[in-house]
Amino acid sequence: MSDRIQKIVTQLPNLKSVTKVWDAAEHSLAKGDAAFVADLGIALANRYGSSAAEVWQYWSVLDRLLRLLTTTPGQEHVEQALRLLSAAGSTKRKLARYAASLLAAGQAPENLIAVFAGRSSRAGASEELRMCLVHELVLRGVTIEKAPEIERWATSSHWRHHPLAWLPLELSALEETPPLPSHAVGGSSYSMPYGPQDGPGVTLGNVTHVPSATETTTEAFCEAAAAAVANWAEESNGRSEAGTYDLAEPVEAGNLPDLLVTLGLECLNGVGPRKRLALTSCQPERAWHMLFAAASTGGAYNNGEYGAYGRLAAWRSLAALSGAPTEAAVGEVERSAQACDWYSFGAATKWFERVTWDIGLVSIAPGARRLAVLAATDTD
Repeated sequence: MSDRIQKIVTQLPNLKSVTKVWDAAEHSLAKGDAAFVADLGIALANRYGSSAAEVWQYWSVLDRLLRLLTTTPGQEHVEQALRLLSAAGSTKRKLARYAASLLAAGQAPENLIAVFAGRSSRAGASEELRMCLVHELVLRGVTIEKAPEIERWATSSHWRHHPLAWLPLELSALEETPPLPSHAVGGSSYSMPYGPQDGPGVTLGNVTHVPSATETTTEAFCEAAAAAVANWAEESNGRSEAGTYDLAEPVEAGNLPDLLVTLGLECLNGVGPRKRLALTSCQPERAWHMLFAAASTGGAYNNGEYGAYGRLAAWRSLAALSGAPTEAAVGEVERSAQACDWYSFGAATKWFERVTWDIGLVSIAPGARRLAVLAATDTD
């Protein structure tokens, strides 16, 4: 360890601002010394990794160093990032997912070949990092078969039993142009294809008859349907509500608002002339994008599951809401979702926080005799 790095490591917990440490790392990288950036991160991880929760300066600097290496194009930077991740613990679930998102966004596929081929002269990548990186690349439109080293690893027996192996190695029609984060050294930005439903709302009570509904909700359905928003509840202030209903007769689109308010949903409790229901027809593509954004970017106080696991969670939710068989392949789930009629909804009730993180989705199965609902909300 150089004296310069030793001095930074020793003084780090006493710093009220880490800006000068950031600047030193950026200056070294600009001069072509990527090894210094990784060496500093490794030294910090060795010294403070076990007590990271007590040293905020450690995570602030480590994140900056990782972003510097992953968002600056070049195979040398990728290899140095792998060294840093190996020391910081790339097998840790969240760090591997985060690093994969940064690498896929910041590097061309040819710079990532060493990650999969194991040709890095400095450190190897964890299997979890590789698994996540494959699908982060898929989400960004990379054709995996055009990168033989990546395809060879992705189609090998290494991960056939891994949860992500269920996902295809190319985007489906529903997934085109997924909402992905834009990463830079200073932070990330996201697009959110959901939020409070505003507008005049629909008029209730003009329908003389709505079909009777029998609730068929199961615990397994609730867990699967809420997969995309589970991180809101587990890591932030969110909550969700989900249900399935069999209808005595087909429901017409014009009767759907009145039917929804008869189902006893907590999220629609109090809907009426002063708290109106907003309901809009939407395409299954929008439903998937809403679910993916919720899963991958998270709620008010967390960062979500990132791209690979966000993709998995979105498909799990879509499968449950569309009524696809439990063991269905993604292609079958897609066909099931495309056969359904989809609606997004919201209401100015006490249940919805109406800040930024609001989701309301309804699916009507072919024949209009099965209805599924998912609602979620979060706040800061």
